[in-house]
Amino acid sequence: MIRATAPSLALLAASVPLALGARADSGWSELNMTPGVTEMSKKIYDLHMLIFWVCVGIAVIVFGAMIWSIVTYRKSKGAVPDVTLVHNTKVEFIWTVVPVFILIAMAVPAARTLVEIEDTTKTELTIKVTGYQWGWQYDYLDDGVQYYSHLDRQSDAARELLSGIDPNSVPHYLLNVDHPLVVPVATKVRLLITGADVIHSWWVPAFGVKKDAIPGFVNEAWFKVDADKPGLYRGQCAELCGRDHGFMPIVVDVRSKADFAAWLKEKATEQKQAAAAPAPSAS
Repeated sequence: MIRATAPSLALLAASVPLALGARADSGWSELNMTPGVTEMSKKIYDLHMLIFWVCVGIAVIVFGAMIWSIVTYRKSKGAVPDVTLVHNTKVEFIWTVVPVFILIAMAVPAARTLVEIEDTTKTELTIKVTGYQWGWQYDYLDDGVQYYSHLDRQSDAARELLSGIDPNSVPHYLLNVDHPLVVPVATKVRLLITGADVIHSWWVPAFGVKKDAIPGFVNEAWFKVDADKPGLYRGQCAELCGRDHGFMPIVVDVRSKADFAAWLKEKATEQKQAAAAPAPSAS
């Protein structure tokens, strides 16, 4: 099993910077979390930066005190170790109470953000997402539209052993699909995420969404893309689900509300006509 999944892991590791929207130039943007294009992703980013700077402050104080002690009381300056243990109630009270207040100060905004992440009320569009080996099924529950999304043909051909195709010549190699998930801007979209066979994970970094797709269980997630941020956003399955785990990307096509309504109507009509078409008679 390890031998079979190693190539997939390597391909996933190589494509993660692309999924995160890393730029060609070096710098902080390639190392840090990105704010994303949804209100929730920005709040997650702000929380991340808050906790980060709190940790930086703690590190400066703790390591500063350590370095100062090492330099000031080093042997070369004649310092002699004192093995006498002295109990100081005031010091023990301070190093117990201060961390408690720091943890509370971090827990309050973290808990507030977690509550908002799980708040799927007042949604305007509900889509069922089913992960399977190796692709995704999208079902617009209120509109009778459903379809499958797989790795696009160009990437699928280039990934084959001895294909002779240079992966660098394939646009968005391993991060493109044949049928993306289509959603409107400025709309709270609720996702009902489950699995058809093994555990998968639906992950789009720009949305701040990552939820496991577990067979027999339905997880909820939501996102609302900013009105001025239409476009294509890419993600991947983030749970090792088999030998082709690295070949089931996610692409979300965010459109204006008018374009989305027209697409949904056309798709619904197309699928109704296909369902109503008579089955071919046996010869």
